[in-house]
Amino acid sequence: MTLSTPSPTSLPRLSAVEARVLATLMEKARTVPDSYPLTLNSLLLGCNQKTSREPLMELDEAQVATALDALKPLGLVREVSGGRTARYEHNFQRALGVPEQAAVLLGLLLLRGPQTAGELRLNTERWYKFADISSVEGFLEELQDRPAEKGGPLVVKLARAPGTREQRWAHLLCGPVDEPPSAAMNAARLSGDGATGNTVERLAQLEAEVAQLRATVEKLCLELGMSPPGQS
Repeated sequence: MTLSTPSPTSLPRLSAVEARVLATLMEKARTVPDSYPLTLNSLLLGCNQKTSREPLMELDEAQVATALDALKPLGLVREVSGGRTARYEHNFQRALGVPEQAAVLLGLLLLRGPQTAGELRLNTERWYKFADISSVEGFLEELQDRPAEKGGPLVVKLARAPGTREQRWAHLLCGPVDEPPSAAMNAARLSGDGATGNTVERLAQLEAEVAQLRATVEKLCLELGMSPPGQS
């Protein structure tokens, strides 16, 4: 029997739990193929892992089962018959019409939140080995420039946060992404008011550091039986 899947334009936004269930299936298909497809219990354990997950979740069996029931009609997940225990596998690439490399990047963004291209290349090592960071960026840009007739963009490049060298990427499968406060502050610094606020903030930080250094010097002088600088 041929499985029909909806067109990408008809895919609704995923909930956080649905995204976690789907991404966990995508991960396990590549990292533990001998145990795949997954039983409901194995899937639950994968969703609640304490490593390689952002945010951490404490889902129960009912939540995972409900997410599976929501994902199956979308063609994103399939229940595999055979045996006494039901097993589940993802159908991500076919449902969204994306290549393996793009699916890998989306899966990692679903599991671990916004990441830079460099972080994605490192974190995808067990899923797919990208030749270099530029190849990662190339697939991300294709996902960002995805035309409307194919469903529109699937990722977005976030504004550079203060103190960082690289911009992070985020997926759009759960809807638009709210910029983090740090990114908003960075954008504000491009204006005159933002620059003034930045100067005040830096001065306050410097004053605090000077006060701390002065207290340290005075303490050392007292321990050595010397008068602190500026005192007779």
